Amino acid sequence: MTQTLRELHITPLTDAVESPAFHSSPAPSNWPTAWGLLFGIFRNFGQRLLPWLVPVALIASWQIASSLGWMSTRVLPAPVDVVIAAWTLAVSGELWVHVKVSAGRALSGLAIGGGLGLLLGLLTGSVRVLETLLDSTLQMVRNIPALAMIPMVILWFGIDEGAKLFLISVAVFFPIYLNTFHGIRNVDPGLIEMGRTYGLSRGQLYTQIILPGAISSILVGLRFSLGLMWVILIVAETISAQAGIGYLTMNAREFLQTDIVLVGILLYALLGKLADVFAKSLESYWLRWHPGYQTAS
Repeated sequence: MTQTLRELHITPLTDAVESPAFHSSPAPSNWPTAWGLLFGIFRNFGQRLLPWLVPVALIASWQIASSLGWMSTRVLPAPVDVVIAAWTLAVSGELWVHVKVSAGRALSGLAIGGGLGLLLGLLTGSVRVLETLLDSTLQMVRNIPALAMIPMVILWFGIDEGAKLFLISVAVFFPIYLNTFHGIRNVDPGLIEMGRTYGLSRGQLYTQIILPGAISSILVGLRFSLGLMWVILIVAETISAQAGIGYLTMNAREFLQTDIVLVGILLYALLGKLADVFAKSLESYWLRWHPGYQTAS
């Protein structure tokens, strides 16, 4: 009797413990994958936002200081006032006229100076006689500041577009020339000798070995020239310009319109950033074969 009661009391408890309803359902097998995917999305999103953290914090601090009266609006207008000024210029169409003129000057100077720098860099880097003949002279000219030539440039070209294009061309010439020259010289001689062994012609050596080996250095020169191009443009557009971002800024300075002055300064910064993004895109495309420019899959 006692044994039977003991079995009756124990058996239901054992069944309840062993029943599927008592155990919690196992976690889905795809949970780790889902969490990893979610973490990767947030990490990539955070990496994209991180470069903008400092600019946003500076602008927010600037706005707070202006709103609380800690900073005179005559010395430095509030960001809201700068945005309103930029919007007014954009709606009237005046802003786009000045941007178009400045961009045309900058790109024309880059095409002239950069093209000559690339050509001479390829020639002096490939032919020893041309290096001996030209490189020493070019290095002496390189040490002359472009801004120190303004008085002579005005005498040579007057105050028309030629003077502005000359200054920009000279400024962007040397970074591309130097990086092209050193890129050609730093190509592994063993690769060139291997190409000759396989019977490649001189043209094939250039297109398949020398230029791919030097392209990373050439793009560094282009990226540096794109930044320098806007710096020189600021000065070039002060030479009796009738349109352009520099003209807009200098004209606003005469009437103490500091908000429009800041619009011009920020436009130069924005255009410089866009030029840098363009240069990085070229690096990613033309150097996609290079392990250092391949994104992890």
